[in-house]
Amino acid sequence: MTINIRKAGPDDIPVILGMFDSAVQWLVSQGRTRQWGTTPWSENPRAVAMITRYVTEGSPYIAEYDGVPAATLTLTDAPGEYLEPADEPERFIHILASDRRFKGLGTGAALLAHAVEETRKAGISLLRVDCYAGDDGKLVAFYENNGFIPAESFTVAVPGDDTWPGQVLARRVR
Repeated sequence: MTINIRKAGPDDIPVILGMFDSAVQWLVSQGRTRQWGTTPWSENPRAVAMITRYVTEGSPYIAEYDGVPAATLTLTDAPGEYLEPADEPERFIHILASDRRFKGLGTGAALLAHAVEETRKAGISLLRVDCYAGDDGKLVAFYENNGFIPAESFTVAVPGDDTWPGQVLARRVR
């Protein structure tokens, strides 16, 4: 079984949305609906627009597990509009998700390692990511297990809800 990382593009948007749909379905089955809601992202116009924007304006990648798209992330030069940029050049990880059929097979970790290498090749020393910090904290722990250190907590107002708890994590790339 092999994991290969490839550049993605606009033609991959349906595949990426499928990964998010799989993740939402899995989270809902766990009773964890605050992270990404209950509606498949492919049916959510805001989510489709966000994925489209990151894929067309950033540097998207897909991890393929034995040739099958299994996980994705996109690198950009700045965080989302709800966070302040760093006071130095940075790369920021957006929309990391995996098709839950591939859970635990290392595709997410492989994408993070690829993001580190791409950041290093660009001559940038700071790689950051933000994630949902509620529920059991396993998502924050995933990033910590992949070499990221919590940097700052934040909250985002969510329509119909009070707030969405988030965590920014950072990794120095040498």
